[in-house]
Amino acid sequence: MELRSEMAANRRSEATGGGGGGRGESVVEDCGRQESSCGYCKSPNGSSSVSHGLIAESLNVDDYQDLLDRGWRRSGSVLYKPDMSTTCCPSYTIRLKAADFSPSKEQNRVCRRMERFLDGTLDTKAKPELLEDLNTSKVACECECHGRSNLATVETSVDVEEDKNEPEQFMHYLSDAIDKAVQACIESETFSANLQLPKASVKGVSPTKKKKLVKGLENLSYTSNIAFQLAATLRRARSEKKDEKGSEFSGISAEDQLPSELTPRRIGEKLARSLSQTDETSGFLVQACNGHLNFYSIAEHASADKTGEEKSLSKESSTRNGNKRRCMVRCCNCCSGKRRKLEILLKRSSFEREEFELYRRYQLKVHKDNPDDITEEGYESFLVDTPLVFVPSTGDGSVPPCGFGSFHQSYVIDGRLVAVGVVDILPKCLSSKYLFWDPDFAFLSLGKYSALKEISWVKENQVHCPSLQYYYLGYYIHSCSKMRYKAAYWPSELLCPLRYSWVPFNVAKPQLDERKYVVLSDYKDEDEKPVLPPVSEMEDRDIGKALIGLRGSRLRYKRSVL
Repeated sequence: MELRSEMAANRRSEATGGGGGGRGESVVEDCGRQESSCGYCKSPNGSSSVSHGLIAESLNVDDYQDLLDRGWRRSGSVLYKPDMSTTCCPSYTIRLKAADFSPSKEQNRVCRRMERFLDGTLDTKAKPELLEDLNTSKVACECECHGRSNLATVETSVDVEEDKNEPEQFMHYLSDAIDKAVQACIESETFSANLQLPKASVKGVSPTKKKKLVKGLENLSYTSNIAFQLAATLRRARSEKKDEKGSEFSGISAEDQLPSELTPRRIGEKLARSLSQTDETSGFLVQACNGHLNFYSIAEHASADKTGEEKSLSKESSTRNGNKRRCMVRCCNCCSGKRRKLEILLKRSSFEREEFELYRRYQLKVHKDNPDDITEEGYESFLVDTPLVFVPSTGDGSVPPCGFGSFHQSYVIDGRLVAVGVVDILPKCLSSKYLFWDPDFAFLSLGKYSALKEISWVKENQVHCPSLQYYYLGYYIHSCSKMRYKAAYWPSELLCPLRYSWVPFNVAKPQLDERKYVVLSDYKDEDEKPVLPPVSEMEDRDIGKALIGLRGSRLRYKRSVL
């Protein structure tokens, strides 16, 4: 072989339109060996992470697919490959054949959780452990807004557990509703924003106490003494203000400065009015009684006036109304008939302000980054800039409808951007690069959910482009516990770092348990000798189409005739 040098200007025009079978020409510059600190093992050695680097000015999708299958990966326009035998945390390329994917129970729960969130049957206010319990089964709901067609079969054991937890769920839900009413009073300057006000607590009224109540109050279900606690806090603050400044307490608005306004009775009435003006307590009648906030069951109150004929249906009615109240607790939007809309939009990689602001929030809250380190320039070089030459759809089955190249897949719920997946779509795969999401939606496990949707995307688009079969999850680092989640997408394969053949994860895992760096193909099959990848995976590519940067010029490989 000999090297032929050509001027950069001539090559630039070829790179954007010339060779590569109409898919552009790859232009890369060798950066050599790179040593840096490791973000996985946090080694004190500042040069423990070792890799080889390239900078790509342009890169056609076929060449990048081949590079992926040789252990390379890109970050913006930088290509890198770990030096597996010397780096502190060997990184194995991992992929999954989408058609063979078998979701786990946890992955199925993630999908069901999202569906319940969208249709309004997920209690996002519940305690974490309770939320997990709710995620293990579908909700039995007979609300009119759902209709009987949405009823789901729930195992008896789950029903028993839910019935046992139901009072606690109601009390937790109503406590949150009261806290919102207190916050509304703060915003309207009824209460001072400078005070540390107590959190509301709600207690259930036992059947024994109900029997002792006067007639007409039998339907009292829950009560709260928050007004007494607030009154004590406000009076204490008012007294301290007098002692310090000798003036009246300024923690309440001008119209409420009279001492009578600090009584539990007046505060209870204010909170009851605030709660009645919202949908937070639909299913209950809220009344203030001598400072106590009382919640009466509307269903039970209505049943007291039933005729004898109606009472014969009381058992069925109470069951239905009970389910209505249960649904109310599990989702604040259920009884209003609101269903959320999820949109998943795929577009070519570009800078958008809304996406950058979401990325910034994600990095600050999830990764605890320094605010000064999060810049538009850094974001663009990391997740927007791409050397991949876009290939539009041809309609002949060789390219999917969206084309090949770099894309941002955005997840939008009711018009609000909640997550963005940065992906490369190549001739054989969808390669997942990065995902950032709204911390307010952490309970939806958007990282897992987006991976499942990306796998589904590959399955769906294989119809349009038969070569598109795999989902690449980036690097798998067995020595880093935070990276092991990738093996949960089963059945996955790891790339052998020496022979570049694919080895099932269940074969590779026992070897990786023993040592970090393993020639995986040595263990591919006990009865099979190590072999090179099949011819189908080693396409006969013309390396003369690749340009190498050297001293300001571009060098092209050219075969010599001997």
